[in-house]
Amino acid sequence: MKTMKKMMLCVMCVAAVVFCAACGKKDEGGDQLEGSLTDIMAGLYEQADLSEDFRAGMDSFETYELTEDLEVSILGTDEIEYTEGVASIPMISPNAYQCVLLRVEEDKVDTVKQQLKDNADLNKWVCVSAETMLIESRGNVIFFIMGDNDTVYAMNGAFQKY
Repeated sequence: MKTMKKMMLCVMCVAAVVFCAACGKKDEGGDQLEGSLTDIMAGLYEQADLSEDFRAGMDSFETYELTEDLEVSILGTDEIEYTEGVASIPMISPNAYQCVLLRVEEDKVDTVKQQLKDNADLNKWVCVSAETMLIESRGNVIFFIMGDNDTVYAMNGAFQKY
Protein backbone atom coordinates (compact mmCIF):
# COMPACT_ATOMS: atom_id res chain seq x y z
CA MET A 1 0.00 0.00 0.00
CA LYS A 2 2.86 2.40 0.88
CA THR A 3 4.51 1.64 -2.45
CA MET A 4 1.27 2.42 -4.25
CA LYS A 5 0.96 5.78 -2.42
CA LYS A 6 4.58 6.67 -3.23
CA MET A 7 4.06 5.76 -6.85
CA MET A 8 0.84 7.79 -7.03
CA LEU A 9 2.62 10.74 -5.36
CA CYS A 10 5.44 10.53 -7.92
CA VAL A 11 2.98 10.44 -10.83
CA MET A 12 1.17 13.49 -9.42
CA CYS A 13 4.47 15.35 -8.97
CA VAL A 14 5.53 14.59 -12.53
CA ALA A 15 2.09 15.68 -13.80
CA ALA A 16 2.36 18.91 -11.79
CA VAL A 17 5.82 19.65 -13.20
CA VAL A 18 4.65 19.00 -16.77
CA PHE A 19 1.55 21.14 -16.22
CA CYS A 20 3.59 24.03 -14.79
CA ALA A 21 6.12 23.80 -17.60
CA ALA A 22 3.37 23.87 -20.21
CA CYS A 23 1.74 26.89 -18.60
CA GLY A 24 5.04 28.75 -18.47
CA LYS A 25 5.98 28.00 -22.07
CA LYS A 26 6.49 31.14 -24.11
CA ASP A 27 4.11 31.48 -27.03
CA GLU A 28 6.14 31.37 -30.25
CA GLY A 29 3.97 34.11 -31.78
CA GLY A 30 3.99 36.23 -28.63
CA ASP A 31 5.68 39.18 -30.33
CA GLN A 32 3.24 39.22 -33.25
CA LEU A 33 1.31 42.45 -33.77
CA GLU A 34 -2.36 41.66 -34.23
CA GLY A 35 -4.88 43.72 -36.18
CA SER A 36 -4.78 45.62 -39.42
CA LEU A 37 -1.70 47.64 -40.26
CA THR A 38 -3.87 50.75 -40.67
CA ASP A 39 -5.05 50.37 -37.06
CA ILE A 40 -1.50 49.73 -35.86
CA MET A 41 -0.30 52.87 -37.68
CA ALA A 42 -3.03 54.95 -36.03
CA GLY A 43 -2.04 53.49 -32.66
CA LEU A 44 1.61 54.41 -33.23
CA TYR A 45 0.72 58.03 -33.91
CA GLU A 46 -1.49 58.06 -30.84
CA GLN A 47 1.23 56.68 -28.55
CA ALA A 48 4.33 58.39 -29.99
CA ASP A 49 5.91 61.29 -28.12
CA LEU A 50 5.82 63.62 -31.13
CA SER A 51 6.55 67.35 -31.17
CA GLU A 52 3.67 69.82 -31.22
CA ASP A 53 4.83 71.07 -34.63
CA PHE A 54 4.74 67.57 -36.07
CA ARG A 55 1.29 66.89 -34.62
CA ALA A 56 0.00 70.19 -36.00
CA GLY A 57 1.07 69.13 -39.50
CA MET A 58 -0.56 65.71 -39.27
CA ASP A 59 -3.79 67.07 -40.75
CA SER A 60 -2.19 66.61 -44.16
CA PHE A 61 -1.16 62.99 -43.52
CA GLU A 62 -2.77 60.11 -45.37
CA THR A 63 -2.33 56.42 -44.66
CA TYR A 64 -2.55 54.40 -47.85
CA GLU A 65 -2.73 50.72 -48.50
CA LEU A 66 0.44 49.94 -50.39
CA THR A 67 -0.22 49.03 -54.02
CA GLU A 68 2.01 48.08 -56.93
CA ASP A 69 1.74 51.67 -58.22
CA LEU A 70 3.28 53.05 -54.99
CA GLU A 71 5.95 50.42 -54.30
CA VAL A 72 8.87 52.02 -56.12
CA SER A 73 8.21 55.51 -54.79
CA ILE A 74 7.66 54.31 -51.19
CA LEU A 75 9.91 51.23 -50.90
CA GLY A 76 12.50 52.08 -53.55
CA THR A 77 11.81 48.83 -55.42
CA ASP A 78 8.98 46.62 -56.59
CA GLU A 79 10.87 43.44 -55.71
CA ILE A 80 9.74 43.18 -52.06
CA GLU A 81 7.31 40.40 -51.16
CA TYR A 82 4.72 41.32 -48.52
CA THR A 83 1.22 40.20 -47.60
CA GLU A 84 -0.03 43.56 -46.34
CA GLY A 85 1.43 47.05 -46.44
CA VAL A 86 0.49 50.60 -45.48
CA ALA A 87 2.34 53.87 -45.90
CA SER A 88 1.72 57.09 -44.02
CA ILE A 89 2.90 60.20 -45.81
CA PRO A 90 2.06 63.89 -45.68
CA MET A 91 0.33 65.33 -48.73
CA ILE A 92 1.97 68.71 -48.19
CA SER A 93 4.94 69.20 -45.89
CA PRO A 94 8.21 71.12 -45.85
CA ASN A 95 9.82 68.05 -44.24
CA ALA A 96 10.86 64.70 -45.67
CA TYR A 97 8.81 61.97 -43.98
CA GLN A 98 7.29 58.56 -44.56
CA CYS A 99 6.32 55.71 -42.27
CA VAL A 100 5.64 52.23 -43.63
CA LEU A 101 4.39 49.02 -42.05
CA LEU A 102 4.77 45.74 -43.94
CA ARG A 103 3.49 42.34 -42.94
CA VAL A 104 5.67 39.63 -44.46
CA GLU A 105 6.11 35.91 -44.13
CA GLU A 106 8.05 35.15 -40.94
CA ASP A 107 11.00 33.56 -42.76
CA LYS A 108 11.38 36.60 -45.07
CA VAL A 109 11.68 39.34 -42.39
CA ASP A 110 15.48 39.65 -42.54
CA THR A 111 15.53 39.53 -46.35
CA VAL A 112 12.90 42.25 -46.67
CA LYS A 113 14.66 44.45 -44.10
CA GLN A 114 17.87 44.19 -46.13
CA GLN A 115 16.02 44.96 -49.37
CA LEU A 116 14.53 48.09 -47.79
CA LYS A 117 17.94 49.18 -46.53
CA ASP A 118 19.54 48.59 -49.93
CA ASN A 119 16.87 50.52 -51.84
CA ALA A 120 15.92 53.38 -49.49
CA ASP A 121 16.72 56.87 -50.71
CA LEU A 122 16.94 59.57 -48.03
CA ASN A 123 17.07 62.17 -50.83
CA LYS A 124 13.98 61.13 -52.80
CA TRP A 125 12.04 64.29 -51.93
CA VAL A 126 12.33 67.51 -53.90
CA CYS A 127 14.51 70.08 -52.09
CA VAL A 128 14.64 68.18 -48.76
CA SER A 129 16.23 65.03 -47.38
CA ALA A 130 15.41 62.77 -44.48
CA GLU A 131 17.96 62.82 -41.65
CA THR A 132 17.39 59.25 -40.55
CA MET A 133 16.14 55.93 -41.80
CA LEU A 134 15.18 53.16 -39.41
CA ILE A 135 14.04 49.61 -40.17
CA GLU A 136 12.82 47.47 -37.26
CA SER A 137 10.58 44.45 -36.88
CA ARG A 138 8.32 42.75 -34.39
CA GLY A 139 7.24 39.27 -35.36
CA ASN A 140 6.28 39.45 -39.01
CA VAL A 141 5.65 43.22 -39.10
CA ILE A 142 8.38 45.50 -40.44
CA PHE A 143 8.52 49.17 -39.43
CA PHE A 144 10.28 51.34 -42.04
CA ILE A 145 10.52 55.07 -41.43
CA MET A 146 12.43 58.03 -42.84
CA GLY A 147 12.35 61.55 -41.44
CA ASP A 148 13.97 63.82 -38.88
CA ASN A 149 15.75 62.19 -35.93
CA ASP A 150 13.26 63.21 -33.23
CA THR A 151 10.21 61.99 -35.14
CA VAL A 152 11.82 58.75 -36.29
CA TYR A 153 12.90 57.79 -32.77
CA ALA A 154 9.58 58.86 -31.21
CA MET A 155 7.70 56.66 -33.68
CA ASN A 156 10.14 53.78 -33.14
CA GLY A 157 9.57 54.05 -29.38
CA ALA A 158 5.85 53.73 -29.96
CA PHE A 159 6.42 50.74 -32.29
CA GLN A 160 8.55 48.96 -29.69
CA LYS A 161 5.91 49.51 -26.98
CA TYR A 162 2.87 48.73 -29.15
